[in-house]
Amino acid sequence: MHRVPIDRLLVQALPSLRRWASRRLPRWVRAVADTGDVIQDVALHTLTRLDAFQPVGRRALAAYLRTAVRNRIADEHRRAARWLHAEVPLDSIAADTPSPLDHAVRAETARRYEEALGQLSTRDQQLIVAHFELEYTHAQLGCMIGRCPHAARMALARAIARLAGRMRP
Repeated sequence: MHRVPIDRLLVQALPSLRRWASRRLPRWVRAVADTGDVIQDVALHTLTRLDAFQPVGRRALAAYLRTAVRNRIADEHRRAARWLHAEVPLDSIAADTPSPLDHAVRAETARRYEEALGQLSTRDQQLIVAHFELEYTHAQLGCMIGRCPHAARMALARAIARLAGRMRP
């Protein structure tokens, strides 16, 4: 007999409670728990504990539900924070030094570069070394080979293409 009015109050309180809670549950927490799930869990829990609820005033149930939702949102914050921190793989943490794999890849690439560079003509070798290792501009390369900067750029592009072709495994 006592349950029917409180059930009706609960049904009446849910829409405004949803609107109120939707602004308080951040998006990063919603990936773990939806606002509707939080409201439903609080409402079901409230229904199972109606015997402990003592209404004092007209808006007592709404205040009780908001407090329960606020507590549940705090729980979801903590749960989501634990979940997010637990999901960060150790491989994604940046190291200050290169990994052994990085060293091996760099050494292999350097070996293949040197080997392929040795197979090129002297002019191609000079263009590539001057540009990449000595940081010559196209104008400086042009002076080096006795051509204009545009011709030097094209000669460098062809030399790089030949180098890349020889570096392929």
